[in-house]
Amino acid sequence: MGLLDLFAPAKKNRDNALLSTQTHLRIGEIRDDILVLKNGGMRAVLKTSSLNFNLKSEAEQNAIIYSYQGFLNSLDFPIQIVVRSKKLDIDNYIKQVKELGEKQKNPLLQEQTYEYAEYIKKLVDYADIMDKEFYVVVPYDPGTIPGEMNVVQGFFQRLAPKDSFADIKKRMNEFTRLKKTMVQRINVVKSGLESCGLKVQQLNTTELIEIFYNIYNPKTSRSAKLKKLDDMSIITDEARAAELMQK
Repeated sequence: MGLLDLFAPAKKNRDNALLSTQTHLRIGEIRDDILVLKNGGMRAVLKTSSLNFNLKSEAEQNAIIYSYQGFLNSLDFPIQIVVRSKKLDIDNYIKQVKELGEKQKNPLLQEQTYEYAEYIKKLVDYADIMDKEFYVVVPYDPGTIPGEMNVVQGFFQRLAPKDSFADIKKRMNEFTRLKKTMVQRINVVKSGLESCGLKVQQLNTTELIEIFYNIYNPKTSRSAKLKKLDDMSIITDEARAAELMQK
């Protein structure tokens, strides 16, 4: 299962239409920049840059091909490459231009700045300019290892407030253990792609929340931007464990 599978909702429960959207997603939680699935699997998402292969010389093209071939041969686990096309978002740029216009002391320059911002906004909307983003999904499914299926699923499927302190502590320790393997895989993929001349950056927790928010709310996300993670009301295992210790 890769990023595309994560974007697809799980089978809906028709008997309870009032359940929240999160109930139908395959994601159990996002912890320490890693997606934890309800079946115990883990996913890391790496965002990569692109390069214009056709502009490279023949020697450079061959070097890139050999590097990419060596990268693929070095993998002993599957990966998924995702190309996401979306409408170009220049809202931040328009905002910056308007802020510059507000600072202009010359009325003519101020008016021209505002007109330029409006022109660029209409041009992007009219031309329907698309932007492409490239992602590599790194998976780890400890549930496929004999003897670990019930253990892992038991830890990550229990995300309810009824968890005891022992349950939360055990799940935190298990996540820390499994994360070591994830970090190793992330480093392998990152170094391999960088050897091909690409820039690679792992999406952090805030960026993961934002990308899923934008995908599931394509129209709403254009006008209602996701607020900062620090301003969100999120209950973590650490906070829940601290709360239980005080009781």
